[in-house]
Amino acid sequence: MKINLRTFIKHTSKDFHNRSVNPPVVRTSTIIFKNLQEIEKTQKKYLKDPRSRNFSYGRQGTPTTYELQQTLTKMEECYKVYLTSTGFGAVFLAVLSVVNPNDEILVTDSVYSPTRLLTHEYLKKFNIKSIFYDPKNFNDLKKKVTNKTKLIFVENPGSNTFEFQDLNKVISLAKKHKIYTAIDNTWGTPYLLKPIKLGFDMSIVSATKYYSGHSDVMGGSLAINKKVFKLIEATNNVAGLRLSPDDAYFILRGIRTLDVRIDKHHENALKIAKFLSKQKKVTSVYYPYKKNSQNYKLWKKYYSGASGLMGLKIKSKNKNSVKSFVNSLKLFGYGFSWGGFESLALYQNQKQLGKRSFTNLKNDEHIIRLHIGLEDPKDIIDDLKQALKKIK
Repeated sequence: MKINLRTFIKHTSKDFHNRSVNPPVVRTSTIIFKNLQEIEKTQKKYLKDPRSRNFSYGRQGTPTTYELQQTLTKMEECYKVYLTSTGFGAVFLAVLSVVNPNDEILVTDSVYSPTRLLTHEYLKKFNIKSIFYDPKNFNDLKKKVTNKTKLIFVENPGSNTFEFQDLNKVISLAKKHKIYTAIDNTWGTPYLLKPIKLGFDMSIVSATKYYSGHSDVMGGSLAINKKVFKLIEATNNVAGLRLSPDDAYFILRGIRTLDVRIDKHHENALKIAKFLSKQKKVTSVYYPYKKNSQNYKLWKKYYSGASGLMGLKIKSKNKNSVKSFVNSLKLFGYGFSWGGFESLALYQNQKQLGKRSFTNLKNDEHIIRLHIGLEDPKDIIDDLKQALKKIK
């Protein structure tokens, strides 16, 4: 069931002291106390309950970051939310908190390419092995579980190719073998899917995207259950991954309109997906619109809606003509990230897709990622129509 975020936040985020609608930005590194006894008392309170706002130093948080944490904790329906300076910082905190030397982790093959770099390359330094599984084949995941498997890392839907997985099966498998689970939920956010409530141990959202909604701030959140709390807390204390009060303020402001924006992104994207599915030059539309498809069924099973990010597969022997299609779009910006009010288009080359094992693109197949913004969908369709003529 969806929530009205403005009503929700009105009753969870209040600033009675300043009587302001939005919580003020509190910037500090040093917190001043009345005496040494008050410092000791505050530190003891924080150690007893790290979820409290008994801060003794700015790295632990400020009233502004605390407001964002509390809001997201209630949205996620989780034990605690950690804030990081980027979305990838939340990925780093989740993974590095639970793995040790000689462990193995199972990672979805269609994971975000920096996450692939972290798990497949960086963790080798610590003798941690990453094994990638086919997101379209649960049996492939199942057969790769060993007594060394410590973590299953899911991204749902998959990056660029948007595969939806049967999440309950993944969770059941992990619990049976006492394996930790993490999911990158940036596409859906807890507005559309609540992973901790579903049974995941950790849920990651890049606050840079839909939380902000204006492409002017970077941040990340890691929602967790009580089971992994001590592990995450210990790593968080030494990692120094912190979100600034200014960024927390902008993200709080953006969350107030998250529901209205995502609903509109979904409405627009669905119209564009249906239009593109009828175009002969487009061989696949990676978006949950086709009711008899497996992806649609798995999306419908877990999500209360969809966002505005999708992928296209275009077949053409002329690569430059596909790039001309992207360059001819007038309403779309060309750039990384997504989740803001504007439409974006990006040609995804093999480097951006990562060295995948289960995504077999032929030489004449190309992936285009589109983020459908809040513009008039008729204008977006007209723009796509004229640009598609460039494809040979």
